[in-house]
Amino acid sequence: MSVATMFQAGLPYLVLTSGILVVMIGVAIKRTHAVAAVLTIITLLVTILSHILAYGALNDGVVEITSLFKVDGIAYLFNVLFLLAALVVAFLGSEFLNQRIRFKEEFYLLLLCATLGSIVLPASVHFASLILGLEIIGISLYAMIAYPEKARPPLEASLKYLVLSGVGSTALLFGMAMIYAGSGSLEFAASLPADGSIEGQYLYLIGNAFFWSGIAFKLSLVPFHIWTPDVYHGAPSIVTGFLATVSKGAVFAVVFRYAIEGNVLDSGSVQLALTLIACASMVIGNLLALLQTNLKRILAYSSIAHMGYLLIALLLVESNSAFGYETVVLYLIAYFLMTLAAFGVVSVLSTHQEHELNTIDSVSGLFWRQPIAGVVLIVAAISLAGIPLTIGFVAKFYLFLAGIDGGMWFLIGALVVGSAIGIYYYLRIVFTVIKKAPDDSEAFTGLPWTGLGILTFLGVCMLVLGIYPRFLINLIHNVVQIAGF
Repeated sequence: MSVATMFQAGLPYLVLTSGILVVMIGVAIKRTHAVAAVLTIITLLVTILSHILAYGALNDGVVEITSLFKVDGIAYLFNVLFLLAALVVAFLGSEFLNQRIRFKEEFYLLLLCATLGSIVLPASVHFASLILGLEIIGISLYAMIAYPEKARPPLEASLKYLVLSGVGSTALLFGMAMIYAGSGSLEFAASLPADGSIEGQYLYLIGNAFFWSGIAFKLSLVPFHIWTPDVYHGAPSIVTGFLATVSKGAVFAVVFRYAIEGNVLDSGSVQLALTLIACASMVIGNLLALLQTNLKRILAYSSIAHMGYLLIALLLVESNSAFGYETVVLYLIAYFLMTLAAFGVVSVLSTHQEHELNTIDSVSGLFWRQPIAGVVLIVAAISLAGIPLTIGFVAKFYLFLAGIDGGMWFLIGALVVGSAIGIYYYLRIVFTVIKKAPDDSEAFTGLPWTGLGILTFLGVCMLVLGIYPRFLINLIHNVVQIAGF
């Protein structure tokens, strides 16, 4: 393969890396919020557009860029999804930074670095590139979570995330070391024990036990979910939205690649462990959400359940089902839209407040006080619940079909139970938003038009793609077919 082809295929990574340097130099020359925000948005837009040119290099559906990275249509689709989510965070975060933060420019550098780490992961086919991408995201998030310098909850949340993320990364590295000891390779495709010895099999299983434990932490899967509500609650809402979507989506994308390349789900022990984790996450995540009165903590436990839902599609990789691959991508897109909309509403409403919204009663009567924000939160809640005419229903319907296609009746049962429990607290949000506002409620005046515009766009996407999902489904189907799955 020619150098020109590899350069063309890797163009998005070069563009984003160059953009980070441009933003850094731009901020050094003219330290203003406007310069940092504009350069960041331009960098993200140019990186998204560069995928059009890079896609032309995929003549055979895939291009290997060194032994660490392999790009294909699926990797590019994930990349564009992460970049669009980062763009939403940049727009929503601009007004938040203006009102709440004294030093604003470095936030954009951290956002771009975390985004770079996220687009590295979908193309990773080697444990070295996997840990590189994870740590780029993690180190950036430590600072992003603690960014408000005068607030105690973000600092506490960042410290918890730092310590527990270190534990998760340690488990990952130890697992990789065990897998390497059993197979003699760090490449996903060669991670199975080559000689078939009993010793190699034991090392492989021990390695995968630690590896998936670290991954379960990154995805907030039960029983490695304890950090999630505290970090979600303490972090700024806009950072929480990024953590809940791009960070988790990137981890899921690389696990998706590992399952495909390494045939790891051929192991019955790994399948059983992931099945139990998925069932526990779906049921326990929804049950714990019932007990919450804080909106961000409700969404935190909701995300735990949704990661459990996603494991159903991942487990179909074992049967090499293209339908399973399509389901993973579709559900991630839906999850991104719903979660960004929900946390976006909290962020926009908190812009001019002294503290971020805490209890669910803070949005009481929101539909009558701020109709746009109220409608978007309602749509996000009913979409997360999987109610028809929303993208959430389409995604969950595909999960049902995928589970039935794979004969995973135990997982389908857990999905039904978890979804039934979830409807209660999602509708609780809806009823709180539409009921009459208390007389002493805050007015939520002077909300930024940029934030309301982004929220409107997200709300429209959730409804349009729920009513007419054919365009999105056809796009995902074509990309999966071209990628050869």
